[in-house]
Amino acid sequence: MPNTTVSKASYRGLMISIGLGVMLNPLNSSMVSVAIPALQKAFNIDYTSVSWIIFAFYVSSAAAQPIMGKAGDLFGRRRLFLSGLVVAFAASALAPLSANFVWLIVLRVVQSIGTSMMVAVGMAIVRIHVQERQSSALATLSVFLSGAAAIGPFIGGLLTAHWGWQAIFLANLPFAAVGFGLARRTIPYDDKLAGPAAESTDGSSFRSQLKRIDLPGALLFAVGLTTLFIGLLSFDPGLSLRTGNGEAAALTAIGLLVFVVFIRHELRAAAPFIPLRLFARYPTINRVNLEFMLANLLFYAVFFGLPSYLQQVRHMSESHTGLLMLSLGLCSLIFAPIAGGWIERAGAAAVLRISALVMTAGAILLVVLNPHSPVFLIVLILAAFGIANGLNGVAMQSALFASTPVEAAGVVSGLFNTFRYLGTIFSSLLIGLAMGGEFTGSGFRTLGIGLTIAALLLLALSLPPRPGSKRHNN
Repeated sequence: MPNTTVSKASYRGLMISIGLGVMLNPLNSSMVSVAIPALQKAFNIDYTSVSWIIFAFYVSSAAAQPIMGKAGDLFGRRRLFLSGLVVAFAASALAPLSANFVWLIVLRVVQSIGTSMMVAVGMAIVRIHVQERQSSALATLSVFLSGAAAIGPFIGGLLTAHWGWQAIFLANLPFAAVGFGLARRTIPYDDKLAGPAAESTDGSSFRSQLKRIDLPGALLFAVGLTTLFIGLLSFDPGLSLRTGNGEAAALTAIGLLVFVVFIRHELRAAAPFIPLRLFARYPTINRVNLEFMLANLLFYAVFFGLPSYLQQVRHMSESHTGLLMLSLGLCSLIFAPIAGGWIERAGAAAVLRISALVMTAGAILLVVLNPHSPVFLIVLILAAFGIANGLNGVAMQSALFASTPVEAAGVVSGLFNTFRYLGTIFSSLLIGLAMGGEFTGSGFRTLGIGLTIAALLLLALSLPPRPGSKRHNN
């Protein structure tokens, strides 16, 4: 039996329904990237303005997922998952009718919140209901997540070319509709749970539950994170504070200040939104989050940086670049299910060490890459980062679950995904700093050196703790 809560047949349906839900977030974050020129033309706006169709999704997802995870812990994960499908369906159906770009951004944010509901509670549902072969279940979800991110640009390009930018929103409707029908039949009710998780759905009043969600803390978290991310995304590495980065620096400083207020509030709150003391009791959670941020910084620096390098430095066509980049997604898809069985035999820690070694090797190869390097070397680099991404998606989630108490599964899972977006944003900043506004061979070599340092830090975090150390004793 795959788990102890549902039958074998129900297990398959459960995994498919959750997979269809969680895949909508990475699918929509990657699919829209190829529709940027079409959106510019449709709304007559510049590149800087239209790029917020991507950034708005990242920022709102990063802020929403811990909030939705907490809401799932309190109000019921099944209920929130189904609600997320409805919200994503409605936003996707209305987006093509947007009268202007501002309304499209608003609906994009709503779409992001809906898909974040499913990502935040989907992993928590697996954490609670799938208790045997949990790593294999995580590997299945990782296939949905990695697959959606890998094929998103291809699907987005195909839809936009034949039916316009509106099609990338309408494409969500069948997935959301089928996912809703399956989820209603397969996701168990929360009142079947035992222990602390059952307390959130034991019939207590909505008002008392609302008090437990800590709305001031959630608001401070959302405002602080959104302001911080917008500030970081607004930095132009080619400008100084005096010539153009003053506003970005001010927003970043305000975001950090709000976070200081948030931390003070959470430490004093009777029922904090994010239980900070929990992270002190379970330090492994902090280490896994840091590892996840570094892994995503490495992966997305290659995901976003290498295509521009290939086209602007190596002068490859878009089609050839797309074919080469496909090896990144395919390796992620192939190694995600392999990781599940490997973790069950050797443990998550061993898989994370191998993944960090592979990423370090890939980063070193980036340093030696030059305009005359054979295509095979590029494929090898992409394969290394793809393999590591497939392993990390399962191993880090497994390591997180092993150290997370059931009653906090939702908020911890949501915060875990916030570190994904933090790594993504830092990857964009690192690319900008290395290139200085123009993709060159020397700039890409500088990026490779920076990524090698990040990979070595990731490798150091993955190594076994020394006997007698604080980390070892925990």
